[in-house]
Amino acid sequence: MMSTRGTNCNDDGIIVIDKPGNMSSAKVVARVKSALGAKKVGHTGTLDPFATGVLICCINRATRLARFFLHGDKAYEATLRLGIETDTQDATGAVISENEVADISKGRLADVFQTFEGWMDQVPPAYSALKHKGVPLYKLARQGTPVKKPARKVCISSIRILEIDFPHIRFEVHCSAGTYIRTLCADIGKVLGCGGHLEALRRTRSSGFTLDDAFSLSRLEQVTGQGDVADRMIDMTQALQGMEMVVADSHLAQKIAHGITLTGKDVVVKGLQHGDRYVKIVGSAHELLAVVQLKKARKQYDYCCVFQ
Repeated sequence: MMSTRGTNCNDDGIIVIDKPGNMSSAKVVARVKSALGAKKVGHTGTLDPFATGVLICCINRATRLARFFLHGDKAYEATLRLGIETDTQDATGAVISENEVADISKGRLADVFQTFEGWMDQVPPAYSALKHKGVPLYKLARQGTPVKKPARKVCISSIRILEIDFPHIRFEVHCSAGTYIRTLCADIGKVLGCGGHLEALRRTRSSGFTLDDAFSLSRLEQVTGQGDVADRMIDMTQALQGMEMVVADSHLAQKIAHGITLTGKDVVVKGLQHGDRYVKIVGSAHELLAVVQLKKARKQYDYCCVFQ
């Protein structure tokens, strides 16, 4: 997966950071930008300051690809602390109730956790980065005017208990983008009758990238000081994992360069029939030329981004 070419502040690509705890995602981005001397850096999905793990950072022109990573599936390892509920649903909040944790059998726990697999309606927490009339919900909550957003459809594809050490339960979860693990913890606590909150969170996977792809901030700053991060920069073509690919001939490359409308005769992909499917078009050296989206009704492709 890793690119082997040299890198400098003008390169375009993806750096996966293993975000440390007690640091905002915005602060991580600022440090990556400073370390690389990049013109632009952006992340593709906020992690709460106390959380750790996979944070995808898009470098320079790759920031235009962020939209393709925002809705990818995620995986986490989390620790649920039973018996204590907080106003933020995690360990950073104020305690709003404390309850005794009864002796709960492993079978009961497994049954309850399993009920959360599949599609469900999840109400976003009042303390979140979602916005209401342009203002983040957490700011409104801190001002004493919390706003309740409507429930959203999320999917838990799998959830598995890893360790039970009452009142703590460590588990792993694979889920759709937009799933709040702290809300999941709070909901599990309610079903068990004792309440609970998220005590620790580590993102292990995001949009196909894992901790194996990740760089610690300190290591990134160390190797950039030596002038070489080539072993961790993922080029834009490689970064779009799983996306259908077409290698452009000179005729197609010229059409893209001039913004000429592309049809099914220009971009031939077998089995591509849905309007929400994307195609990456690359040059002879597999450099990314453009990302296009099929519009089946019009039998043509719309340009999403062009890099030629």
